[in-house]
Amino acid sequence: MMATKPIASAAAGPTGRALLPALLSKPYPAVMGILNVTPDSFSDGGQFIAPELALAQARKLIADGADIIDIGAESTRPYGSQPVSADDELKRLKPVLPDVVALGVPVSIDSLKSEVVAWALDQGAAIANDVWGLQRDSGMAPLVAARGVPVIIMHNREQADPTTDIMQDIAAFFTRSLDIAARAGISSDQIVLDPGIGFGKTHEQSMRVLARLSELDTFHLPVLVGASRKRFISTVVPSEPQERIGGSIAAHLIAAQKGARIIRTHDVAETVQALRVAAAIEGQQ
Repeated sequence: MMATKPIASAAAGPTGRALLPALLSKPYPAVMGILNVTPDSFSDGGQFIAPELALAQARKLIADGADIIDIGAESTRPYGSQPVSADDELKRLKPVLPDVVALGVPVSIDSLKSEVVAWALDQGAAIANDVWGLQRDSGMAPLVAARGVPVIIMHNREQADPTTDIMQDIAAFFTRSLDIAARAGISSDQIVLDPGIGFGKTHEQSMRVLARLSELDTFHLPVLVGASRKRFISTVVPSEPQERIGGSIAAHLIAAQKGARIIRTHDVAETVQALRVAAAIEGQQ
């Protein structure tokens, strides 16, 4: 049975239209901690599939300074991920998401299925994170509009094409997504754009997006960047996902300098420290 009434979090905070401005009010980017309850995510697949381990990790992410917890139950990694049904996603989420919501930090539901997002919002999740930018599931935009929650619109492609002008492609994708959002009645002040580092892009294109991130300022919307442990880092310094913290922080600091307002990361404590120190140094100019 699908839940029909939201479950209130243990620590009431800003919700709905007030949530996004609150998250973006600090002098450095908000930090979104990643919680994957999947067996096959590229960096931490299987580590937190057990509910008690997932809840412990959520508590750690919050203690480390996460402003948002982003929960996903289907791997969307570009290489080798297997699609799962909405039923399977919900089976993974039901023992975990309500308890994470009860910890009192805003929860984002990372899913491309409106059915899954609707259930998560019913349980108190506060943000919809769609890796196909409202363009894959026709029910997603009407759902977000009806619930009045912030939505993260991520750029994606079926496959990478090294001949593509990636910034032009991202701009065209976002223009389509924003048209869908406007026609559904989603307020522009509830939208965050994510250029989708590593999704449908060559490694060089991912780095190019980071270098040219400020071009997205033309949309006049906050930008989220998630470069955490991504494969492009290994093309510069060969490394396994868990060995890419330094590269992740470098990418995220550049993203912050280029205007990113939310950083999505596996390594919250290190990222918070880097962002706060960078902001403090810049404040001395």
